[in-house]
Amino acid sequence: MQELIVVVEEAPEGGYTARALNAPIFTEANSLAELPDQVRDAVRCHFAEGSAPSVIRLHFVRDEVIAA
Repeated sequence: MQELIVVVEEAPEGGYTARALNAPIFTEANSLAELPDQVRDAVRCHFAEGSAPSVIRLHFVRDEVIAA
């Protein structure tokens, strides 16, 4: 696997959740500043040494509600 795509969403209780699309990886972060470190740590824990993807793509999803 060359690239891991991670979907990032704002958590209802605050902070952010990150969920990989093509691997069973999930993590949380309190701020955007700590999010990359949390994602890297979760990826390192999931993959054996030497088999982790070389690129992690963070895909931010934001729901926005507007009046009709």
